[in-house]
Amino acid sequence: MNQKLSKQELKLLTKFQTDEITSALLYFKIAKRTKDKENKKILLRIAQEEIAHAFIWQHYTQKNPFPNFFKVFFYLLISYLLGYTFVIKLLETNEYKAVHSLQELKNKYPEVEHIISQEEAHEKDLINMLNEERLNYIGAMVLGLNDALVELSGTLAGLTFVLRDTKLIALTGLITGIAATLSMASSNYLAEKANGNKKALVASFYTGIAYLITVIFLTIPYLLLPKEMFLPALILMLFIVIFLIFIFSSYISIIKSESIKRKFFEMASISLSVALISFCIGLIANKLM
Repeated sequence: MNQKLSKQELKLLTKFQTDEITSALLYFKIAKRTKDKENKKILLRIAQEEIAHAFIWQHYTQKNPFPNFFKVFFYLLISYLLGYTFVIKLLETNEYKAVHSLQELKNKYPEVEHIISQEEAHEKDLINMLNEERLNYIGAMVLGLNDALVELSGTLAGLTFVLRDTKLIALTGLITGIAATLSMASSNYLAEKANGNKKALVASFYTGIAYLITVIFLTIPYLLLPKEMFLPALILMLFIVIFLIFIFSSYISIIKSESIKRKFFEMASISLSVALISFCIGLIANKLM
């Protein structure tokens, strides 16, 4: 160690060292179960660079911390659900932001500049080179989720004041939603097949699943609340719409390295506008009945 570290600097560099070791272990584990040879090669290279970063920090800390095994397990679980590309991009983005907090120490630790530039290279490599199969169906998932949010939120909002009974609204919503799921999946299949997509069936499956999951989430408030509480159910349903839009827009934004705010407001404005129009139609229909 060339220079004496303050307690604060020692704590900070030890944290970075632990994070690098943890990321390296995670990338090795993901690479181990990755079938695509090119993706495996990229993941192993990035893992090795993370280990190199950890050795740089060890030169200053003189410590050998263990990886954060809980973090490794947690992100491995997420990688099974959302894909390893999402997890790696999320980790690298957070790590890059964290390393930038060391900018003020560049004069004292010249390696900081090298690590920052290498973290930037990581993100570029991930964006340009990783090719996870499930990401080819993001468009299909967007289609299913967006259509379900727009159509079903509008339908449920319109039915709320016409039926005024949460159980009837839920039943009608489920029937409509399941029928729309089958219709949307089959239509997407035919469209993809007409475009020459050899995996049209898989694309239609992703569309249908995204649609059906949205249907279930949006009808839950009407299923759980007493039949006379149709207004609270409507309000809760709209909160779920916003929550789903936030989760999905965050996922898409991280995968595509886009602005989360722009994607969220784009999806939310469309879905909530349709729900509001349908709600007004339901009010008018109730007055005329």
